[in-house]
Amino acid sequence: MENTNAKKGISRRRFIFSTAAAGAGLVFAPRVLGEAAATSGSKELNVALIGAGAQGNVLLNACLNIPGVRFKAVCDIWESYSLKKTVRLLKAYKHEANGYTDYREMLAAEKDIDAAIVATPDFMHSEHACACLEAGLNVYCEKEMSNTLEGARKMVETARKTGKLLQIGHQRRSNPIYLFSQEKILNDAHLIGKITTINGQWNRSTAACRDITVTDKYKIDEATLQKYGYTSMEQFLNWRWYKGMGGGPIVDLGSHQIDIYSWFLGTNPKSVVASGGIDYWQGRQWYDNVMAIYEYVTPAGTVRALYQTLTTNSSNGYFESFLGDKGTLLISEAPNRSSIYREAWVPEQEWDVFVKKGYIAKKEVPVKEKSDLADSRASETPPEYNLLVEMNKPAHQPHLENFFESVCSGGKVKLNCPAEVGYETAVTVLKVNDAVEAARKLDFKPEEFKV
Repeated sequence: MENTNAKKGISRRRFIFSTAAAGAGLVFAPRVLGEAAATSGSKELNVALIGAGAQGNVLLNACLNIPGVRFKAVCDIWESYSLKKTVRLLKAYKHEANGYTDYREMLAAEKDIDAAIVATPDFMHSEHACACLEAGLNVYCEKEMSNTLEGARKMVETARKTGKLLQIGHQRRSNPIYLFSQEKILNDAHLIGKITTINGQWNRSTAACRDITVTDKYKIDEATLQKYGYTSMEQFLNWRWYKGMGGGPIVDLGSHQIDIYSWFLGTNPKSVVASGGIDYWQGRQWYDNVMAIYEYVTPAGTVRALYQTLTTNSSNGYFESFLGDKGTLLISEAPNRSSIYREAWVPEQEWDVFVKKGYIAKKEVPVKEKSDLADSRASETPPEYNLLVEMNKPAHQPHLENFFESVCSGGKVKLNCPAEVGYETAVTVLKVNDAVEAARKLDFKPEEFKV
């Protein structure tokens, strides 16, 4: 798709391939996986899926777009629904995958698997990922890495011990928009100047956060539920709201975005203060809202980063906003949401250089006269620019491509979110729950981020 605003006829897609892909895993050419597999003596990369629920199927559908990936096994304890549905879907796509309810049986029976995708509830991630690593498989594990630091630490240690690859599913780290923003807008062009503040949120409506229910036809029997750690079907379906299973909304929603804070700043936080409560969804174990403020210390100075997640109102959805003294970078995984704004006092000529380089394009808007009703102390409206990069794949696909390419290259292609990075994010995010309970600011020690 050609960008008519870019100079010298550079298209968005061409720009992604020519400037940002090198060494970053930014774009994954489908032929590469096939060639790598052929070189290693295998025609295809054989994959198992553990956890075939909603998120597991999101990942599976993204994988179906990637040539050379072949599903050989699916495991899920919900045999009457998730397992049968997913096996049937794969069969329609000519993947002859065997179905299992117990991952141990799957690992014992399947001896031709190269990699596993773990998309089970958070409290099972460590057990499932470590078992797969010990069995000689490379693993792609959904975030949060674990609902406990002990579980996350064990995953790092097991990946190191086995020498297998472990990618954590913070998929924004492979998203072209985020890579472009970090590499070109912030590190190369320095368009927004000195970052002083970060704002981010993920707000969801009540309709998206109601308890999930099913008819008796699809309920799992009590013996099976208890075998895998659940007390009821309601708990199985709504595990995210239960302590000991999920990490609450800050983990479920905020983890993706708080991960970006540390990535873009190039450092981990110094402290966090947070507030949250069960103010709406009475009877649940995890709070339904949280607001957290992190303090980061960077070479350029202190940065304060606000994060909010709500489960009662969807206003403005989800985004991350990096505020500097010269401009604001607003980015989101949501389509057509990312822009950059120049502070009105900054000469337009400073940004014209990067318009000509094809980084950005000024968004033309009708000129409005200043209203006499406006507050005299209000700053002039910042001009908006489009980022000349696009994401034209399902959200998780580039991150999965990065993982599979790394597997096929024997680790020569670097993972965009290896276990150590996932662990640092787990430390950063899980501390919010501690701060809510303590009702005060908590400090991070540098050694907390190390395994």
